[in-house]
Amino acid sequence: MTTPIQLAEQLSATTLLRFATAGSVDDGKSTLVGRLLHDSKSVLTDQLEAVALASTNRGQEAPDLALLTDGLRAEREQGITIDVAYRYFATPRRRFILADTPGHVQYTRNMVTGASTAELAVVLVDARNGVVEQTRRHAAVAALLRVPHVVLAVNKMDLVDYAEPVFAAIAEEFTAYAASLGVPEITAIPISALAGDNVVEPSAHMDWYGGPTVLEHLETVPVSHDLTACHARFPVQYVIRPQTAEHPDYRGYAGQIAAGVFRVGETVSVLPSGRTTTIEGIDALGESVDIAWAPQSVTIRLADDIDVSRGDLIAPASDTPATTQDVEATVCHVADQPLTVGQRVLLKHTTRTVKAIVKDIPSRLTLDDLSQHPAPGQLVANDIGRVVVRTAEPLALDAYADSRRTGSFLLIDPADGTTLSAGMAGASFAAANGGEAEADTSAEDAEWDF
Repeated sequence: MTTPIQLAEQLSATTLLRFATAGSVDDGKSTLVGRLLHDSKSVLTDQLEAVALASTNRGQEAPDLALLTDGLRAEREQGITIDVAYRYFATPRRRFILADTPGHVQYTRNMVTGASTAELAVVLVDARNGVVEQTRRHAAVAALLRVPHVVLAVNKMDLVDYAEPVFAAIAEEFTAYAASLGVPEITAIPISALAGDNVVEPSAHMDWYGGPTVLEHLETVPVSHDLTACHARFPVQYVIRPQTAEHPDYRGYAGQIAAGVFRVGETVSVLPSGRTTTIEGIDALGESVDIAWAPQSVTIRLADDIDVSRGDLIAPASDTPATTQDVEATVCHVADQPLTVGQRVLLKHTTRTVKAIVKDIPSRLTLDDLSQHPAPGQLVANDIGRVVVRTAEPLALDAYADSRRTGSFLLIDPADGTTLSAGMAGASFAAANGGEAEADTSAEDAEWDF
């Protein structure tokens, strides 16, 4: 029998995959997740009993596996997913963090939350309906968020008599669309989540399919968590200045290394000021170390006494991001209130929050044909568009294509702290269709004039 210590050692030796599921309404996302958890023996007995009881109370003969993830009362009553449901499970080969995201168009913003940290997205399509607008929307979000792996799960194959031509036509259409968005890898798998075909076990009804099951693909897809090869970035979260008898002159800058490697003696720049110094010491878990790497949380001590505060970014002097007050980006608007030209917002980037004004909204993406609707004037909930934002202070942003961590930001309502939009700095697939509009340089409100 495996002891808890042995199990912990086995899990620590396996890799971690973060993935999200998405799809249109009633495509079977929650059923797929429930089947995945059930057939991989990742559900506790009391959970199965609770699901069986809830299914019986609803007049269903068999347990509804979708209830394993649809936890809100409204979700169970309507049979839909509203909020993002996170589940954690493991197999002997890999650990998983799964985000089950909603299918309704008004909840597309929730997919942004679930897919923002995902390395793989599973997009479900009902074999009877094929690729619909919401399918395109989810593919676009996955592409914008630079999710490196996308799985097309053509569900409900049992309702089309497991016909290979139906699967082939859907796979061809989706693959062409996702490839045009720049998705680097697309894997199509025919499944029946309700019957369990090709979810964990190979299907006996589709001998024409010779690829992996969903779980097999999740277990074997190559995932790299090596952030040490990325541009080294250290956002300062807190300044440690104890001023005690034991440490009268100690001054350290604490935070989590966003990417890359830092070494004692390395020449670094502090942004946005641009001041250059060297790393005098690195403290990790109460001890001095010579080297630290992402995603460790450390305290960095600098050789020179320069002004460094929360929100500053420490980077190698030879590899610093450009600082700018004019941020051009693609955003997914997530708030119910619209985002308008001239609107005053707060921009949160890593540990830094600054005042900003929306100078221009050059275009809004039309998902049907990936065309740009020019100068829409505003973005409403679930819209994807290009924006130009002018900040009160310089920011050191990487392009999102280079770093998902230091190339992303949030636009926040300064009045109540509501998140308005999730932004990705730099170019995107949307920019390929045309040039960017020039930012409006007209005068703003005097309180926010920068």
